[in-house]
Amino acid sequence: MQLINKQRISLSVYFFLAGFNFSSWASRIPTIKNALDLNEAELGSVLLTMPVSSLIGLPLSGWLVSKLETRIPLSVAFLINSVCLLFIALANSVFALVVTLFLFSLSMRIFNIAVNTQAITLQKQYDRKINGSFHGLWSTGGIVGVAFTTLLVSLNVGMLPHLLTVSIITVLTGLASYRFLLRNDRSTSGNKLAFGKPDPYILYLGLLVFFAAVCEGGMFDWSGIYFQQVVNEEVFTAGYLTFMSFMAFSRFVSDRIVDRIGMATTYMLSALLIFSGITISIIFPSFWPAMIGFSLVGFGTASVIPMTYTLAGASQKYSPGIAISIIATFGIVGMLIGPPMIGFLAHAFNLKVSFVAFALAGIMLIPISKLFFRLQQSYA
Repeated sequence: MQLINKQRISLSVYFFLAGFNFSSWASRIPTIKNALDLNEAELGSVLLTMPVSSLIGLPLSGWLVSKLETRIPLSVAFLINSVCLLFIALANSVFALVVTLFLFSLSMRIFNIAVNTQAITLQKQYDRKINGSFHGLWSTGGIVGVAFTTLLVSLNVGMLPHLLTVSIITVLTGLASYRFLLRNDRSTSGNKLAFGKPDPYILYLGLLVFFAAVCEGGMFDWSGIYFQQVVNEEVFTAGYLTFMSFMAFSRFVSDRIVDRIGMATTYMLSALLIFSGITISIIFPSFWPAMIGFSLVGFGTASVIPMTYTLAGASQKYSPGIAISIIATFGIVGMLIGPPMIGFLAHAFNLKVSFVAFALAGIMLIPISKLFFRLQQSYA
């Protein structure tokens, strides 16, 4: 097997495992909420830990990918992230949970910057788009994680044996996949941030990631609660599983869709799907309409991040690692605002009304993407 194929398989494994880790934690949020007796506002405050930690970790991650081969921060951060799952299950107080989530999110941020930098570097060696498939594998890992959680919840298996098992599996598999990660990929130029007037190319891409992160991050954190409290579904992971399944499917076909209709049209389609899906879920808060709505949201959010990261790799001002790091900052701010905002809105009004924020964030992809492609045409 050629080295480039081994490198793609290795990266694919890490993307899959990262999704498996994240969904294993996210699908247990209702369990944690009940175990620590948190209301929606308190849960929103706890969830605020993760985007704050990610925001703190961005300068560190950007520095690491500019100074080292990306496989080093990628693998170390992944191992820390996997071990943190165990400590999430062991957290018996809000303080312990906040500290653990801080480390979990910090390591996840460093890993994400490093693995996406490797993906863009490998993408340049192919004559076709492959970045969407990597993110599709992240979502597939998420599906497996949610499905595994759903099985264990139905069998009344506790959170500790669940997350301990996930931690062991991902640590061992991650170590086995390390040897084929890309080497000697440190960028020699574009590694310094330029302060002053924002680069409009990066700014518009950042705003696209921001609004996508509000939707995607919010669905990760609140879909289980929505199905538990609004849809009144006992197996609360059903909505999350549907969302992740359609996100994964969309990401596997997104490269072909983009080739067929173009990125500009794909952004518009994504916005309309998100808006429609959330609207259906709000107006008809019963099982099947909510499942259909969540599937549309999953399909709509799926392609935004891969497309935007691919466009970031074409920046003429920054190296791929730094460009992704800057754009990821917008995504973290979206997650900083989105999930906690839903918690506070739900506490002030109700959870169903608070989901209107996701619909509004989704529709904003249309005007921002139009501004970006107008700018891109002016550069041509």
